[in-house]
Amino acid sequence: MSESIYQETDVVPVASKAGGVQSDLPASISGGDSIAAVSPPVPHLVLRPGSAWKLVDLAEVWYFRDLLFSFAGRDLKLRYKQTALGIIWVVLQPLLAAGIFTFVFGFIAKIKNHGIPMMAFSFASLLAWNLFANTLNRISTCMVANSNMISKVYFPRIILPLSITPSTLVDFCVGSCMLVPIMLFFHLVPTWGLLLLPVWVALILTMAVGIGMIASALAVSYRDIQYILPIFMQMLMYASPVAYSISHITKLSKTHPIIATIFSFNPLNGILSSFRWSVFGGHPLMIGPLLWSIAAALIAALIGLFTFKRLESRFADVI
Repeated sequence: MSESIYQETDVVPVASKAGGVQSDLPASISGGDSIAAVSPPVPHLVLRPGSAWKLVDLAEVWYFRDLLFSFAGRDLKLRYKQTALGIIWVVLQPLLAAGIFTFVFGFIAKIKNHGIPMMAFSFASLLAWNLFANTLNRISTCMVANSNMISKVYFPRIILPLSITPSTLVDFCVGSCMLVPIMLFFHLVPTWGLLLLPVWVALILTMAVGIGMIASALAVSYRDIQYILPIFMQMLMYASPVAYSISHITKLSKTHPIIATIFSFNPLNGILSSFRWSVFGGHPLMIGPLLWSIAAALIAALIGLFTFKRLESRFADVI
């Protein structure tokens, strides 16, 4: 059997018994008795904890890839089951939110973002934000939602958080289709930076999966996570440059330096800015915030894997 980060397995052959007599007795028995029947060894599966420093076994994840895709397909079907509009909600949600942002930040606050129309600016930002928020929120509840399966069947637990990303990626791709008519309506021409869009998407998923794994592992023991996280995410959306650009944070540093400093530590600044730069251009790529976002995403992924691995042995007992 192959070694797993979750459980090391050994097959231990155990001699079987025939007629109440162990098979390891001598074949010939005195007194003319017949030869004792010997059965083939019965394999017993012994499960032991794996190494605490081996964060993920890619070979085992690949072995369970069918289960991963099954979970992803189930998640996508349940998301739009018994809905009148179905997957159209993926387009309507950011479209309606972009309309609200256009009215509040564009017409009332009169915020200007590098000459990009507010509707197009906020819709593109919401695509990236929704990818991050939906992935994080759904991963944070995946362990509790599958508690019956976790307590009864063995499979790599990391399959559950990883199975969320395909469905959220499908939502992102469907929602991105609406960006094309919006850009045509406002006469916006994409730049060569569009080729880097998959890099920013991978960066968003890396950060979301890392933080989500921390939340999902903690939610097994502390169910308060499922109530705290939505409030935190709502506050984080307005603290992130979704309806405004990073340049407004720089302007804020002249009048409110403490608030501007707090805003500058948001790791989503570089990701959202780079995402819009790839779609619209119009401003230089923010290298400093981008480097901080890359570092934060990698740190979140490592901490998430380590936390998930350390707490995983208690999932079946506590959940």
